[in-house]
Amino acid sequence: MSVLIVTGTSTDVGKTIVTAAIAAAAAADGASVGVCKPGQTGVGPGEPGDIDEVVRLTGITSTIEGARYPEPLAPETAASRAGMDPLTLTSVTDAVARIAENDVVLVEGAGGVLVRLGVDLTVLDVAVALSAPVVVVAAAGLGTLNHTELTVDAVRARGVEVSGIVIGSWPDEPDLATRCNRVDLPRLTDTPIVGVVPAGAGRLTRADFTERAPGWFDPHWVRGLRAA
Repeated sequence: MSVLIVTGTSTDVGKTIVTAAIAAAAAADGASVGVCKPGQTGVGPGEPGDIDEVVRLTGITSTIEGARYPEPLAPETAASRAGMDPLTLTSVTDAVARIAENDVVLVEGAGGVLVRLGVDLTVLDVAVALSAPVVVVAAAGLGTLNHTELTVDAVRARGVEVSGIVIGSWPDEPDLATRCNRVDLPRLTDTPIVGVVPAGAGRLTRADFTERAPGWFDPHWVRGLRAA
């Protein structure tokens, strides 16, 4: 099993769609893929969450949702307010172990890299425990240079490998800042852009999504996921 942690520079940068796209690209390359969402917030019982979106777009069924909290907050805060048990490092690693029969397991975090999944628990703790690299999902537009540099620095400060950067939503008509960011991000973070997902990708049908997703990533990076 090769584990890849999917984190973001903030909320709403496209982590779930990127997770689905990586899963589709890896599957197209011949890998069996599992997806874990340790903590889902902002959804009630029976409502679709991020894992359901991944399944809808890819058809991948080896998935697990670790815990679900009703309010759209950081998982630690959401658990506390709901009077529910918070996530622990053991509960997350046990969830990953339940889909460990796959070649590649993707673990989607919540919000940014330092958002608390549980008490004193971040996605970086999960990455360290699983000896897993992190891929950083970044916004395309103004402000992303600062957010992405801070995120990459925080990951590396914990001794965790940054596998690459994925731009989570590339607009049809990128403005000047967006075009410059695509050039500047690898230079300033010393990290390659390994994928660029077009805006609106989440609205595609499953057939179109799985057909197009491999073309959004560096094929050598995708192929290397199994060997990581």
